Amino acid sequence: MPIDVERYKRKIRRANPRFNLVPFIDILFTLLIFLVVTSSFQGINEGTSSSSGKPEPGETLGPSEYYLIPVAGLKKVIVNNVDKSEYIKNSAIAVHTRVLDEGEITIRPREGLIIIQTPPGFPVDKAVKSPA
Repeated sequence: MPIDVERYKRKIRRANPRFNLVPFIDILFTLLIFLVVTSSFQGINEGTSSSSGKPEPGETLGPSEYYLIPVAGLKKVIVNNVDKSEYIKNSAIAVHTRVLDEGEITIRPREGLIIIQTPPGFPVDKAVKSPA
């Protein structure tokens, strides 16, 4: 019995092959979720010391004596009604830990102003310093 090749070719041409998209989309989403979960993302470092925006710890370990307070557009720092704006560097100022813990700090970002009240008996000169 001879094989009718022409008839088989016509049958294939007439049949409309259908591609079911539902399982295809499921597989694509599964691959996408797998890639997102297993990827590690790293931000672009644009002159900052850390990609997260947080300051990196210095060479000394342990608690720091001063902590950096960045405020966008910082123009003026007042400590116990004394202007200490000369310590501003790159819109940030370093504030003593005791002032942070026991004193009062008011930040007004729209005015570019930080108002600091030190704890009783704490010297104004030690309350703030220029960031290193």
